[in-house]
Amino acid sequence: MSDDPGGAAYRIEDLAHHSGATVRTIRAYQDRGLLPRPERRGRANVYADAHLARLRQIADLLDRGYTLASIKELLEAWDAGRGLGGILGLVAEVDGPWSDEEAARISRSELVERFGGRLDDTAVAEAVELGVLEPVPGDEDTFVVPSPQELSVAVELCGSGVPLSAVTCHLRELRVQVEHMASRFLEFTAEHVFARRPGERPPSDAEAAEAASLVRRLRPLAQRAVDAELARAMRMSATRHPSRRLTAWQGPVAPEGARPVQVAAGTMLAVERLVGAEHAAEFVTAAAEREVRARMLDHLAANGPHRSIVDEVP
Repeated sequence: MSDDPGGAAYRIEDLAHHSGATVRTIRAYQDRGLLPRPERRGRANVYADAHLARLRQIADLLDRGYTLASIKELLEAWDAGRGLGGILGLVAEVDGPWSDEEAARISRSELVERFGGRLDDTAVAEAVELGVLEPVPGDEDTFVVPSPQELSVAVELCGSGVPLSAVTCHLRELRVQVEHMASRFLEFTAEHVFARRPGERPPSDAEAAEAASLVRRLRPLAQRAVDAELARAMRMSATRHPSRRLTAWQGPVAPEGARPVQVAAGTMLAVERLVGAEHAAEFVTAAAEREVRARMLDHLAANGPHRSIVDEVP
């Protein structure tokens, strides 16, 4: 560091030493627009106290959980002469956790025990890849579980006889669909709630605080909407798939004393397409009754006044 009438002047190595950042990080911040370019003096790049202050601001915001993209927006707001209070609150709401669930820790032996001994190294690696488990640095036998609920679901499914590979495959498919839903919900709210006209000025502290309050109110709406639609879809599926299986296995419900009749699965699918799954059993029963009565009429016509089989049919 050298003395300068206009204030302190730093080489990049000195700036790294005083700020705690590495030279590589400082250059990366410059490339991303987080840190102003240094002043060129002859062959040297010279940094000032403003650069040191900015690096400390960035470090503080990173410690508070902000992403670099969010920090860039905050610093641009600061450079534009606006206070950070309202904008920090807005960014905190957007970047904050979207669940009250708290992470937990679990050992490898506890994991194996919960999965009934069916958890091998391949399954653990796949869980880490999916983010269901997070390794603890320096401790290969301990993992962080970001969502204990998600892990419990996997344990319950495996305990019910679902193969672990099928659970993992289902989670991958579910992730794609849920991420699409989340993206659409955020696009929807951004379009109809936060959309701003091109060239409109950035929000003031009061406007940012109001937007943060709105985000706080909107956050649970996504969960409520998904819960309601999932309940509706599960209700519809529950009346289709299990009843379809049971009907295919057992056929229509027979009266007491009657023998059950097996109905081919292809036949039941055709009936469901014709009258709907909820009326399939009723349709098969009615069709059978019609056939029986048609045969009774044929028998009566063929045998005249003799005793009919009507008396034999309950």
